[in-house]
Amino acid sequence: MLGNYENIFTCILTLLLFLVPSFVQLTFKVELPIFLEILILVFIYAAEILGEIDNYYFSIPYWDTILHTINGFVCAAVGFSTVNLLNRSQKIQFTLSPIYMAIVSFTFSMTIGVLWEFFEFSMDRFFEMDTQKDTLITTIHSAAVDESIPGFTMEDIHEVTLNKEVVSEKGYIDIGLIDTMEDLFVNFIGAGIFSICSFFYVKNQDRFVFIQNFIPKKKEQDKDYLKQEIKNRVESD
Repeated sequence: MLGNYENIFTCILTLLLFLVPSFVQLTFKVELPIFLEILILVFIYAAEILGEIDNYYFSIPYWDTILHTINGFVCAAVGFSTVNLLNRSQKIQFTLSPIYMAIVSFTFSMTIGVLWEFFEFSMDRFFEMDTQKDTLITTIHSAAVDESIPGFTMEDIHEVTLNKEVVSEKGYIDIGLIDTMEDLFVNFIGAGIFSICSFFYVKNQDRFVFIQNFIPKKKEQDKDYLKQEIKNRVESD
């Protein structure tokens, strides 16, 4: 009725994303730790509802940075869980070293981070959105804008004019590069933190038990309630 179709799409997307943890558990027969599942759901709500609809990305400083850091951490946990499940599988007989598992965890998270930035760039490029948020800067360091100028530094930029029209009175508008690089840097930090923790967890699981709150495990037979319900109905029929 209000014609705000973008928010409608965001709400529908959020509802679908809320189903992802359950879908993963049922499809791949894994058990998500309660803490990890809550973290994923809160992350989705914070990113889509609070970030996009309630505009927290602009009204709350570093909101986007916090979410990308958490994303790097969670994706590293997913990457680690993948190789950890294979490491414990009875069908696939191989053993990976702790350092290798930490590296896979880290690279998996960074790959997801880069793919997400590709997605944001594509949305901005082809659908004229602004997912790569603009940044106002007041200093420019340039190697060469003109062949006759080898390089220069421009400071205290307070106004930008395009076609004789003032488009900014607070500084130079960076259209996404700084936002993208900051997102990748904090993704790097989140992924690095979990990867280091995962390395020590594999080395000494009894000491670093808190990591288990972020690691999905293969669903045990007595906890596969869907399978049990199907079996009970077949037997009752």
